[in-house]
Amino acid sequence: MALFDGTERKQAELKKRAEGKLPPGQSLTLKWPVLHYGSVPRFDPERWDFRVYGLVHTPLRLTWKDFSSLPRFEHSSDFHCVTRWSRFDNRWTGVAFREILRRVQPLPTASHVLVHAEQGFTANIPLTDLDREDVLLATHHDGEPLSADHGFPLRLIVPHLYAWKSVKWLRALEFLDHDVPGFWEKNGYHMYGDPWKEQRYSGD
Repeated sequence: MALFDGTERKQAELKKRAEGKLPPGQSLTLKWPVLHYGSVPRFDPERWDFRVYGLVHTPLRLTWKDFSSLPRFEHSSDFHCVTRWSRFDNRWTGVAFREILRRVQPLPTASHVLVHAEQGFTANIPLTDLDREDVLLATHHDGEPLSADHGFPLRLIVPHLYAWKSVKWLRALEFLDHDVPGFWEKNGYHMYGDPWKEQRYSGD
């Protein structure tokens, strides 16, 4: 995870910090480091599916063909990793989270979502943090399909939380009436993960 060294990066970092766009403890990178736990899963479009279940009126199961036919959405946002780097002005293309909400209609008791990914990975996020204009299920980054090591074919993007909440290799959303820790939360990370409050670990 090497940061880009040089005058250009330093000038850009100082500018973002002066504008109040760089969270405390973060450094700007012009590259896009790759970080994940475990191996990169293989994508098979004939076997892949995406499910939404739990406290919803209309559970959902979509094949890759079904998902690819959903309305597309594009949004630019910043990306803050808990390991102290930030990448700005990422252009994401995918399906708006609100499009999924519209289709499944969460029950009034739903308050949290447990995000499920390949290889048993999970992350917990309050529903109010997902029901935002800039949250999406991304298939493309900066005009190109996601690479396998960045989450292809589908990655959740939650820009206002640390990037471990922007789960790679997304497979399912489980709506719950309570909060439960996901993979990294069980291993010492903060239950919420606000970069502006430096909520990196459980004691922060």
